[in-house]
Amino acid sequence: MQKKISPAAAITGSIALPGDKSISHRYAMIAAIAEGETRISNYSTGADCHSTLGCVRALGIEVEGAGTELVIRGRGLDGLRAPAADLDAGNSGSTIRMLSGILAAQPFLSRIFGDESLSRRPMQRIMKPLAEMGAKIAARDGKFPPLTIEGAPLHAIEYALPVPSAQVKTCVLFAGLFADGETVVVEPVRSRDHTEIALREFGADLAVERQRITLAGRPKLIGRPLIVPSDLSSAAFFLVAALLVPGSRLSIRNVGLNPTRSALLDFLAGMGAKIRIPELESINGELSGEIQVEHSHLRGGTISGALTAALIDEIPVLAVLGAATEEGITVRDAAELRIKETDRIQTVAGNLRRMGVQAEELPDGLVVPGRQKFHAAELDSYGDHRIAMAFAVAALRAEGDSVIREAEAASVSFPEFWETLGGISG
Repeated sequence: MQKKISPAAAITGSIALPGDKSISHRYAMIAAIAEGETRISNYSTGADCHSTLGCVRALGIEVEGAGTELVIRGRGLDGLRAPAADLDAGNSGSTIRMLSGILAAQPFLSRIFGDESLSRRPMQRIMKPLAEMGAKIAARDGKFPPLTIEGAPLHAIEYALPVPSAQVKTCVLFAGLFADGETVVVEPVRSRDHTEIALREFGADLAVERQRITLAGRPKLIGRPLIVPSDLSSAAFFLVAALLVPGSRLSIRNVGLNPTRSALLDFLAGMGAKIRIPELESINGELSGEIQVEHSHLRGGTISGALTAALIDEIPVLAVLGAATEEGITVRDAAELRIKETDRIQTVAGNLRRMGVQAEELPDGLVVPGRQKFHAAELDSYGDHRIAMAFAVAALRAEGDSVIREAEAASVSFPEFWETLGGISG
């Protein structure tokens, strides 16, 4: 579908957003191999997280409820059943990469695939450590989905991640749950730690010392009630919208504020963003709170090194923001963006140019000069949810009405996006 976006006079109001996608995936997968009932509130409404639920059901796990309130009745570490058909991960890299760690330990053969976009995303980063643990995995052309996983008794390993990746870390830790002994994952830099927090909540014996994570195998995981905080990655689009549009004042309630995800707020504050967090609370080990933001004059900045890894999902919308800052934004060390749902370096630069904004494409990033104006344009999401949402935000500051093609892509992570955006932008 096409979506017309008109310029906004201001971004105002108070909103609540869907549950965090990263946490929702992890809760559903761990609940399936825990013993007993797990009640999850504010589960993500995104299609990706419902792909995870579909896979869990196909593995013999009872999932009751609809929308954001779920009950998952786990069957323990040894309770999954061989699926009657191939497992469908849809567009979700999180589903295929993390669930493969669990599938690698099962006493049956499974095959997991995805849509056309996911089928172009390489999987060697999970295949290598799982093979070292004893699983047999075959892939199309040796690296692409579908994956055929021949489960086997796994042995614990110590694995140093060659590049930071919370998904690969999670895959190895999930496999380590089934292995005898201690599985160790060493990170080059700290990545989001939702898996570590969730595993502890379910009762796993896990220790973290700097970038070294040690997990004892064969724990007794116990189901429990859980509340998913709202998604900071989804909040990023509205934060940027409020920062871009003069006269804006916005409040976003109950947002997940895990310290390993706070790089976004730190980066924005470092550029001069007027952002407040009146108070914090901890629920199920995850911090959350209200974020208050208002239009700000921003300096600009550089995203590189460890900061790139921390902000990888937010770079499309931050590149949009960079055009309206004083000094612009430079992104380096982000070659991973080229193997996301789209080549996000190319699609961001291309859509910016359509809006009359200068953008230089680098092999591993972007340079977006500051003090630029956005012109109305016909823009393309290329079926990528983050591109659709990032350029909806850009269109709010354009001179005239813009059109987003394939706007339905936003539903992959945030089905309510267009309604929410319309409610705060008039």
